[in-house]
Amino acid sequence: GVHARGQVAHSDLPDAVWAAYTDVARRRLARALPPDIRVRAMGPAPDGFDARFSALWRRYSYRVCDDPAAADPLRRHETLWHPRGLDLAAMNAAAGTLTGEHDFAAFCRRREGATTVRALRRLDWQRDDDGVAVACVVADAFCHNMVRALVGALLAVGEGSRPPSWPSAVLAAAVRDPAVRVVPPHGLCLEEVRYPAPGQLAARATLTRRVRVTQDTGG
Repeated sequence: GVHARGQVAHSDLPDAVWAAYTDVARRRLARALPPDIRVRAMGPAPDGFDARFSALWRRYSYRVCDDPAAADPLRRHETLWHPRGLDLAAMNAAAGTLTGEHDFAAFCRRREGATTVRALRRLDWQRDDDGVAVACVVADAFCHNMVRALVGALLAVGEGSRPPSWPSAVLAAAVRDPAVRVVPPHGLCLEEVRYPAPGQLAARATLTRRVRVTQDTGG
């Protein structure tokens, strides 16, 4: 149920295949893919490029409508309808305590052998022209369910059921808290993936693959 407006992928092809189908590849893919997937652009990747591991950061948005009278039925598949009004100032105060490199185990579903340390570069809320609350979330990478759990914690602050200090206390505990609601996936959209200059792609992929630990655990 998560959407993507800026997804990036790579595939290894023989040079002869690419040369033969360059001019018609996008059109043929459009016929083969389901209607909810479209290829916007394609071309040869620089040496060392890896769509996943070469990324510097990813930017997600999450849309929440907290005004029943303003809920747009035509955007119901990409917007969470929240029954209570939200205080975005309180949510942004709480969000500001979560940015930086931390162990986000409290907001992730753990995977065997995988780290939950991530660098959260940006997390804030603003209202769009229709009054919908939109979160902007930027990090070098995300754990499974991380954005949806962060949004759930901040919604609890925005509706007044938790204080702005609560999300940072959950983060410090470094264990999943059943009080953190993982919001539904349909409000979430991958908006952009940013990469370094071509000459730095391979080095970035190598760096990303390292297993990180936080400073307070000896890393």
